Amino acid sequence: MGVDEVGVENYWYLVLAVGGYMTGWFVVSVIKRRNDIADVAWGLGFVMLAWLAFYLGGYSVRSLVVNGLVSMWGLRLAWHIFLRNRKKKEDYRYKKWEGVGWLAYVRSFVQVFMLQGALMLVIASPVVYVNLSANSRWGLLDWIGLVVWLIGFSFEVVADWQLKKFLEDKNNKGKIVREGLWRYSRHPNYFGEVVMWWGLLVMALSISGGWMTVVGPVMITYLILFVSGVPLLEKKYEGRKDFEEYKRVTSVFIPWFPKK
Repeated sequence: MGVDEVGVENYWYLVLAVGGYMTGWFVVSVIKRRNDIADVAWGLGFVMLAWLAFYLGGYSVRSLVVNGLVSMWGLRLAWHIFLRNRKKKEDYRYKKWEGVGWLAYVRSFVQVFMLQGALMLVIASPVVYVNLSANSRWGLLDWIGLVVWLIGFSFEVVADWQLKKFLEDKNNKGKIVREGLWRYSRHPNYFGEVVMWWGLLVMALSISGGWMTVVGPVMITYLILFVSGVPLLEKKYEGRKDFEEYKRVTSVFIPWFPKK
């Protein structure tokens, strides 16, 4: 069975919780004077959402596994971004939200924090559905989804580690990483993240009506490929000869052998 009436009612508690959570991080951003702290809040928000849904929905093996996966991903991502940003200036992608006066704070609150909260609720659809749905036996789709998720997680972790090591080498200053997974995809970390969410969808398909949560992985795929992920990062390097060569021979997203 899918989400029952109690589950639908509980969903609104999750909406309120995410709203309060992102409001708290907005306050922190005002104190710290940097909106990119929203990136740290992003991964942790999914962890909070998953376990609150678990509390509201009740125990099942599937929900425990799914929440464990989300926690592993969210905590690692938040820590990774925190370490990456703590000694740097604010992420350039958030510069456009800077300004003077109350209007700048309103824009930041609505277009950074509340928008991310709304996207979080949509993307987390498979996780919420699993937690608020009646229990069913662990099956083949769960195993397939788990394997898919692990593949995606491995891509993201390894790609982030390879990029970190590349940037730590002073000889690579100003260069573009083209080693390891980055030789086969210009954005292997983003590829891994998208694959993880599709893996969670497969697990949700074990439950009646789980197909409806396809909106989650579709949304994160769209955002990364066409909105806030790939386009913004590639625009930063647009026009550089080394990047244009890298772009010519390397797959933009799905890992594949470089062109000759």
